[in-house]
Amino acid sequence: MRIAQIAPLMERVPPRLYGGTERIVSYLTEALAGQGHAVTLFASGDSVTAASLVACSGEALRLDPAILDIVPHMSLMLEKVRQRADEFDVLHFHIDCVQMPLLRELGSRAVTTLHGRLDLPDLQPFYREFSDVPLVSISKAQRAPMPPVNWVGTVYHGLPAADYPPPGGAGEGYLAFLGRISPEKRPDRAIEIARRAGMPLRIAAKVDKVDQAYFAEKIEPLIDGHQVRFIGEVDEAQRLDFLGKADALLFPIDWPEPFGLVMIEAMACGTPTIAFRCGSVPEVIDHGTSGFIVDDVDQAVDAVRRLPELDRAAVRRRFDARFTADRMASDYLAIYERLTLGRVAPRRVA
Repeated sequence: MRIAQIAPLMERVPPRLYGGTERIVSYLTEALAGQGHAVTLFASGDSVTAASLVACSGEALRLDPAILDIVPHMSLMLEKVRQRADEFDVLHFHIDCVQMPLLRELGSRAVTTLHGRLDLPDLQPFYREFSDVPLVSISKAQRAPMPPVNWVGTVYHGLPAADYPPPGGAGEGYLAFLGRISPEKRPDRAIEIARRAGMPLRIAAKVDKVDQAYFAEKIEPLIDGHQVRFIGEVDEAQRLDFLGKADALLFPIDWPEPFGLVMIEAMACGTPTIAFRCGSVPEVIDHGTSGFIVDDVDQAVDAVRRLPELDRAAVRRRFDARFTADRMASDYLAIYERLTLGRVAPRRVA
């Protein structure tokens, strides 16, 4: 099958540091190419792939200080996609909204995976207008706020199993917080849980510009450099080591998480997750096997004390059964085949 993958341009594919969507696009692209499909990746020019790369910017836009407005760059990428659209059986978009008018010209062979939260009020009128375009969700919970739209499937994220060696022995006596510092991710809860449980906490996280004041005012004063340590952003190899040596990942979120990639990263390392019952969490974590799902800080502290009940090899087995990149690629291929077999004519808007 001839498949186009269209990625965001803010980070390269795969990202050097933080960038969940770009990592998933990379894993999917490489899995499909490895299965013998002719895959073309539209992404930043510094991306690394076994597929055919169409460079749509010189490098990831976040790394270029001269970039003041991403819209012209995204528009140029869409024009490159439009010019080559007839070369592909399926075009798979991972860039949320801006491509929707183009999709009506492409018909049902174009599909979009929505990677973000969908409960924002600005999105409601938008998706009502584009209720005909094929969409994929990354969890069932992600769909809840949406008006009636053309969902064609739910595909959980997956990771390349070979990149994650089987877990070793017990953790090295610390709890982990990994991802992004922001109010909805609740690093303050993670710190409270660790302190009340008497465990060290290591925070490996990105601080976006929009969250710098929150970090400086609310989180940094809680970091003592001993029990609570801030490591900063980590790369792929560092993430694996950081998660693999932790007794547990803390995922104390306070928002409708669409998926939560870090939960399955921990699972691949054999590391259990203690997660608050929000968004996709009950779909990802098998309570009592790959971690514990909790409703408040008291339950989270109790879950830390119950960690010896969990078998790290069993945590990894849940990953192998549910969240590999090959499984993700197979799920998407099934959707591609349904779309191409039931192809409809492009919708022409007067």
